[in-house]
Amino acid sequence: MNWEQLERSLEKLIDAVVLTIPKVAVGIFILIIGRYAIRFALKFVDKRFEKRNVDLSIRSFIKSIVKLTLYALLLLTVANTMGIQTTSFIAALSAFGLAVGMALQGSLSNFAGGVLILMFRPFDVKDYISSAAGASGTVERIDLLYTTLIDDDGIRVFSPNGPLANSVIKNYTKISARRMQFTLMVSYETNIKDARGAVLNVLKADKRILDKPQPEVVVGDLKETGIQLHIRAWANREVYWATKNDIGETVKRTLEGKDVVFPANIVKVLGDTDQKEDPTA
Repeated sequence: MNWEQLERSLEKLIDAVVLTIPKVAVGIFILIIGRYAIRFALKFVDKRFEKRNVDLSIRSFIKSIVKLTLYALLLLTVANTMGIQTTSFIAALSAFGLAVGMALQGSLSNFAGGVLILMFRPFDVKDYISSAAGASGTVERIDLLYTTLIDDDGIRVFSPNGPLANSVIKNYTKISARRMQFTLMVSYETNIKDARGAVLNVLKADKRILDKPQPEVVVGDLKETGIQLHIRAWANREVYWATKNDIGETVKRTLEGKDVVFPANIVKVLGDTDQKEDPTA
């Protein structure tokens, strides 16, 4: 290599450096501004979490994901600004993410459901819930993938958060009062007015029964075997079950004392009584 070739090479290198300096300067500027923008975005997300009282476990996890995503986008932007080709890297990263997403499809669905439950709080720990997905019981623990319930038999039930978050959820703890209903069948010989009055007296005599909404006794369907009476009353959530059990027993004893007849289905079993003796025996 002679001096002329070396001089031309140095000139090309200097020209490339001179042309690259503005791109590098713009990239550094974008990097500095981007870091401040990411910090502002993370503070904004943190304030929103505090306002909605999001669980600390999910709060830190989501902040980490948001932070990682924003910094990855910032670095890709800076690299493109400086003239660094990132197309192949993005393609490889996309293929890897797609493969992981397909492999963990069920877990990701449960994770997304857990995030929704922890953010919007349709129920809390110690709430009694039931869902269209078939889960019911007292909430013991809410994790990112599963919600742990204790059912009425004391069995621990692990419900996936994906189906649970996408189903209709009934929360029996987030209410102040609850309605109880009984359905009685009385015979057609029963005086409906007297029976209704006796039941209403039982309901009004129990201090646990709320005055508003007022208790009521209405006639339901007219069946072949008798008349249906629907008894409806409200009680506070804390005493609901005890009140319902006591009212059911008291109403039955009261109506029996009023000589109210409760119809019953009679089933007759017919035996083979028409067998004749064998005359040749």
